[in-house]
Amino acid sequence: MDDLQIPEELPDAEGVRHEHPDVTGGWLRPTVFGAMDGLVSNFALIMGVTGGTTDPEPVVIAGLAGLAAGAFSMAAGEYTSVASQRELAEEQVAAERREIRDNGRAEEAELAAMFVDKGVDEDVARVVAQQIHRDPETAVAVHAQEEMGIDVDELASPWTAAFSSFLAFAVGALIPLLPLMLGVTSSWPTIGLSLVALFACGAVVTRITSRSWWFGGVRQLVLGGAAAGLTYLIGEAIGSRIG
Repeated sequence: MDDLQIPEELPDAEGVRHEHPDVTGGWLRPTVFGAMDGLVSNFALIMGVTGGTTDPEPVVIAGLAGLAAGAFSMAAGEYTSVASQRELAEEQVAAERREIRDNGRAEEAELAAMFVDKGVDEDVARVVAQQIHRDPETAVAVHAQEEMGIDVDELASPWTAAFSSFLAFAVGALIPLLPLMLGVTSSWPTIGLSLVALFACGAVVTRITSRSWWFGGVRQLVLGGAAAGLTYLIGEAIGSRIG
């Protein structure tokens, strides 16, 4: 370690500190997918029923049923998915804690080897691993992050995921319903409002990605519009046969 050059004074980190969006807290993915799914699925459902009947009442009933059923389904699915993922992560962390407790020296050597693989000098890696293993819980957290990519302090909450998904789906599904609930009998306001909302949602999502806003907007507009158009044709075909 004689050749290791350590700066006498580190630069002030305050000038480079910046914030990142919470991408692991369990709310972002269910919120995005919930809103998109609610808008697309209920828009398509409403258009499908519209294609099969000229009576606006069953269209409104179907839209409301689709909103309620979809919101509860999304919430239940997200809760189960995130809870299972969290339980698996907790079990893996518990297994790592047992390994550190029973084979501390071997785990310390393993951590040092991982640091070496990342480009750290072997002598420095051994010292750092030794210092980390002074606190067993710190060692567990570092091993979980390095070996499994698990942040023990940032495990997603299933309740957060479920609530976010429920609320987002309901809001998205309500958009194509609004004109009908206000007494509009023509399907064009529903189509227009839904297409605008599709573009807006796609554009907003790009604020947390590397895509341009117009690309995200057009992509979501095309996909959602195609789903609604195809469902309308299916409803029209079925309605003509039943009628």
